[in-house]
Amino acid sequence: MPHLTRVEPATASTGVRTGFGVPGLAHPLVAPTEWRELTRPGTPLHWVVLNVADGPGVRPDPHCLEAAGRLRDAGVRVLGHVDAAYGRRGFGEVVSDAHRFLDWYRVDGFLLDRCPADRAGLPGVRRAVTTLRVIRDDAHVVLGHGTHPHPGYAESADQLVTFSGVWSDYRWSQAAEWTADHPPERFCHFVRAVPGPHLEEALRIARWQGAATIYFTDHTGRGGRTDPWEPLPGYWDDIVSRIGTGVSE
Repeated sequence: MPHLTRVEPATASTGVRTGFGVPGLAHPLVAPTEWRELTRPGTPLHWVVLNVADGPGVRPDPHCLEAAGRLRDAGVRVLGHVDAAYGRRGFGEVVSDAHRFLDWYRVDGFLLDRCPADRAGLPGVRRAVTTLRVIRDDAHVVLGHGTHPHPGYAESADQLVTFSGVWSDYRWSQAAEWTADHPPERFCHFVRAVPGPHLEEALRIARWQGAATIYFTDHTGRGGRTDPWEPLPGYWDDIVSRIGTGVSE
């Protein structure tokens, strides 16, 4: 398989183990059990994205504030979902969303979703990330490209989402060569429609491609009727057990 022919990352890992980056569950009123499940002790979570209404919404939501607070009390980093619309949203709109997430939900950082990936988008993203770090000290910033971007983006963010897509593409995917210069904790993979029997294979692909933050789900989101990231995967207990015991290492 192509993903097994890649050399190991040249930069030594800092010891961060494989864990979950949850792209954004359904609203806490719709998915209360799922939000509670994320606070279960021992769950290997790197962060959880709070997406109120394609962003922070137009007013504070007490249910989302409560859910975010429970996660922080459990030691889980909460990121606000800010849509970059592939560079089509203005700088002011992006920063305004970030301010509302901070004021209303006291987030620990941001997922800049639908982030540009080409060289032309670099200056705008750098400006946005610099500002996010000014308005929130120690902000954890994840750039949600969904594909391998120009390597210059790695200079700005804490993490890059270098794959977001379906299992049928992921199992034959390859990492860009430049990623080998960075440790696995710099990269995230979101994969939907992963069949339960292929979980171990998916975890091995993430390891070989050097991605320490993952989210795999059996949900497909076919037809646009359901966001595949909103419910927890049907094999949640299984994948938590696999990662928690270091099987994928």
